[in-house]
Amino acid sequence: MGETDRDYGLTEAQKARKAKYPPVNKKYEYLDHTADVQLHAWGDTLEEAFEQCAMAMFGYMTDIETVEPIDTMEVEAEGDDMLSLLFHFLDEWLYKFCADQYFVPREVKVLQIDKRNYKIRSIGWGETFDLSKHPQGTEVKAITYSAMQIHEDPAPELFVIIDI
Repeated sequence: MGETDRDYGLTEAQKARKAKYPPVNKKYEYLDHTADVQLHAWGDTLEEAFEQCAMAMFGYMTDIETVEPIDTMEVEAEGDDMLSLLFHFLDEWLYKFCADQYFVPREVKVLQIDKRNYKIRSIGWGETFDLSKHPQGTEVKAITYSAMQIHEDPAPELFVIIDI
């Protein structure tokens, strides 16, 4: 199996911030992939698997348990099929971090997945990324379609390769 936690070398202030909140429920792992990383996320529902996949992406960029849930951000996405929906969902969240408000969530909740029209609505609780508060992990440059998979039986699980 892959790794679920990364060592960020937290400062004492970051450790204290992390200790203020209960641990994040992580249903994801990082799998080795040549020059990139593969996210493997799962859940009891497809919605939870999508949530966990987004959190795996952010967890690669920083220790999400140092993030305080003081602000909210909504993300909606649509696609032409389920794979493109997953791609656009992650890409929209990545945009909120990289190009927009540098928002990093502690938690993402999928409010609705419309599997017929390939639309998704989600909300995240977090704050603006700040190097003095959040350890720097690895920059995610892009989401890829390479080897992307969505499985719903026997339980929902997703595989996504991110370009780092």
